[in-house]
Amino acid sequence: MSILDIIALFIFLSGAFIFINTFYLKLPSSIGLMILALGLSFLVLVVGKLFPELHLAEHVKEYEFEEVLYQIVLTFMLFSGALNIDFKKLSSQRKPVLVLAIIGVLISTFVIGTLVYFMLHFMNIELQYMYCLVFGALISPTDPIAVTKTIQRFHLKEDLEIKIAGESLFNDGIAVVLALTILDIAHASDDHTLTAFETIYIGVADIGGGIFIGLFLGYIGYRLLKYVDNDAVEVEVLITLAIVMVGSQLAEFIHVSAKQAAVVMGLVIGNEGRSSHVASAAGDYVFKFWNLLEETFSAMLFVLIGLEMLVLDLRLDFIAAGFFAICIVLFGRWTSVFIPIKMMSIKDTFEKNTISVLTWGALRGGLPIALSLSLSDFHGKEIIVTMTYIVVVCSVLYQGLTVPTLMKMSQSQERKA
Repeated sequence: MSILDIIALFIFLSGAFIFINTFYLKLPSSIGLMILALGLSFLVLVVGKLFPELHLAEHVKEYEFEEVLYQIVLTFMLFSGALNIDFKKLSSQRKPVLVLAIIGVLISTFVIGTLVYFMLHFMNIELQYMYCLVFGALISPTDPIAVTKTIQRFHLKEDLEIKIAGESLFNDGIAVVLALTILDIAHASDDHTLTAFETIYIGVADIGGGIFIGLFLGYIGYRLLKYVDNDAVEVEVLITLAIVMVGSQLAEFIHVSAKQAAVVMGLVIGNEGRSSHVASAAGDYVFKFWNLLEETFSAMLFVLIGLEMLVLDLRLDFIAAGFFAICIVLFGRWTSVFIPIKMMSIKDTFEKNTISVLTWGALRGGLPIALSLSLSDFHGKEIIVTMTYIVVVCSVLYQGLTVPTLMKMSQSQERKA
């Protein structure tokens, strides 16, 4: 079985699961896909025990998906997410959205990473503190597709909806870039003890270089899209594909953050491309294409999440750590929402249910799984992958199924008020 066969299998299963969920289960897509993927994994394990020659898990283990996930899936999803961020729509809530996305991710990373470090130390599982921070960063982003589709089912106040959707769109790129930057620092510190200057230099060079490439190629892409007629749909789509892939390769070549470059390119094209002071540079089909691509990758990632159960190192202490990590991640999310909102409440007004909705409605998606699997090998990667898997599965199933109850309670409180 070749790598193309595996990819074809992922696409087939994604399509089949979407069909079954849409017409039979009728659950929110993230929840339905997760249940079906887990069911498939369980079936494969049973069949593998009964008929060892048909054990798909052995075929899945043969392939390393790091390069595909890192170079294509993560980059494309980050670009697509940034492309959908419209600063004009966020203008009324720009300050809280940016504070929650930036400061919130930093707080979440520190709180989760620190508590996980002490938790693992107590359980006699070895993992350096910097790698615990990597886990804290990669588990911090929420799934914008799942979050947006969830809040659309309820008539929340417009300001609260903008905060939830905007923060979810922003924190993806920020968390991924932060996780990869901390990983670079951790790898560098494995060779020798880093000084404070070296640590700052690595972080600034990583992020600053990515921003520069993103601005440069994003502007070139915008000018090309402006020059091309919007009716030439295929040309506009190919231009965006080309700059994303070229930007990623260029960033990797000069050893700066390719993911930061993808986010910045998406922001530039997404906002300049739909700017009102010129004729729309990017046609509607460009945005539709990238939305479709993001949802497709998201569906495939949920299938991968289910199949990941086949290749996990099923150590009892790792699984226990994963379930402890669920509580830590929820506490880290609450802290990352509570502190910024209380600080901003001195001058701004927030709805009473903002903290609870932002905390419990923050569903994790395929991005943390993809990022954890795409990390370069280091001592402790297995425990990070296991904890990430358990947290994401429980987030999608438990939080996803109970979020409607929270939303209804919030709405009833608003009516009473």
